[in-house]
Amino acid sequence: MDPRFDGELLEEAEKELKEPDMYNVVLHNDDYTTREFVVEVLQVVFHKPAIEATRIMLDVHKKGRGVVGVYTWDIAQTKVATVHKMAREREYPLKCTIEAA
Repeated sequence: MDPRFDGELLEEAEKELKEPDMYNVVLHNDDYTTREFVVEVLQVVFHKPAIEATRIMLDVHKKGRGVVGVYTWDIAQTKVATVHKMAREREYPLKCTIEAA
């Protein structure tokens, strides 16, 4: 017996684990960014296979916007920053945002 606790009954407090909040990463259509570049972004940044990337690109093109993934805040921010960096390097105005899932 541990003398520090002088016979007290110790209860181990259960910690309630909370799932992290999730966020949608959204691509927005514009009149300048090429469809090929959007597919490339979807494959490189979001690891989508070519067929799925093409389907998502067409969805974004037709509807004006589209959710491309659901992530925790930190990962969503990183994805958006990566998309914007790639777009700037190629001189495209591609817009990517985060919204609550």
